[in-house]
Amino acid sequence: MPELFIGGRWIAAVDGRVREIRCPADGTLVATVDEAGPRDAAAAVTAAREAFDRGPWPATPAAERGALLLRVAALIERDKDALARAESLDTGKRLVESAYDMDDIANCFRYFGNLVASGGTDRVVDTGNPGVDSRVVHVPVGVCALITPWNYPLLQTAWKVAPALGAGNTFVLKPSELTPHTAIILMRLLAEAGLPDGVANLVLGTGPDAGAPLTEDPRVDMVSFTGGLVTGRRIMAAASATVKKVALELGGKNPNIVFDDADYETAVDYALMAVFLHSGQVCSAGARLLVQDELHDRFVEDLVARARAIPMGGPFD
Repeated sequence: MPELFIGGRWIAAVDGRVREIRCPADGTLVATVDEAGPRDAAAAVTAAREAFDRGPWPATPAAERGALLLRVAALIERDKDALARAESLDTGKRLVESAYDMDDIANCFRYFGNLVASGGTDRVVDTGNPGVDSRVVHVPVGVCALITPWNYPLLQTAWKVAPALGAGNTFVLKPSELTPHTAIILMRLLAEAGLPDGVANLVLGTGPDAGAPLTEDPRVDMVSFTGGLVTGRRIMAAASATVKKVALELGGKNPNIVFDDADYETAVDYALMAVFLHSGQVCSAGARLLVQDELHDRFVEDLVARARAIPMGGPFD
C-alpha cells in the first residue's frame, strides 16, 4: 500500500519515486517505500494548514486532546513487539534496545497526555484597573514541520509529535529516509486513536526533496529538527525568511570525566556503555573520555579488554 499519509489518506508519491530500505546490520531488503518530493511536501502542508485553520483539533478541549494521547500510549504498548521489530530492521539495533525504546515512547505519550489533560484554565492578570480584563492564554503555534533522525526514529518522533498534538497543533512529519517504518505505523495508530484527518501528515524522502520544502513554506509556523549541524544551519536560514519558530537539536561531542575517587568498576562499565550503546549511534554518546593521570593506564587497559569482549551480531542475535 502507499506510504505517504496526507489529509487522512494513504497515497503514493506524485512522481512515482520509491526507495529501498535495507537493514544496516546485513544489507537485507526490508521493504520498498514511496519517496516524496516537493509537490508531496506541499500537499502535506496544505492538508495540515486546512486542518489547523478549519478543522476541530485546535479548538478541541485540552482534556480530550490529552485523552487521545493516552489512547496512543496504550496502542503503542499493545503493538510494542511489532514496533520494536520494525525499528530493529530499519536501524540494525538490538531488539532488546528497541523494546526499551517502545516503553519510553509509550511513556512519552502518557506524560504529555496527563500533562495536557490536567492543564489549568487561562491565568487572569490583575492590572489594578477593574475596567481591564487581562489574561494569559495558551494557544497552539499552528502547522509544525517535524524532521527526525535515523538513530532513534520513533523516540525522536514521539518527543515532537506528542507535545505538538497536546498543544493543539497540526503537523507534517518527515522521518529519516533510512528509517521510515515506525513512523508509518504511528500514523495508523493516530488514526485508530481518533485523530481528525489532516492533523497528522507523513512524507518520506530526503532532506533536500522533502524536508527543505517544509522549512521554506510560508504556511508552516514552526520547524523542529534533530540532526546535524550543517543541516541545522540551513534550516535556520530557510526559516528566517518567514520568521518561523525553530527548535534545533544538533550534534555535539560529549565527554565522560573520571577522577581517582570514582567507583572504578562502575566507571569502566559506564564509560563502555556510553560509547558503545546502540553501536555508539546516540546523540549523547560519550565520544570523549577524560581520565585522571593516576588512573589512566589501568583504565585504558581495562576498557580495551572489555571492548574486545563485545560480540558482533545482528539485531535478532
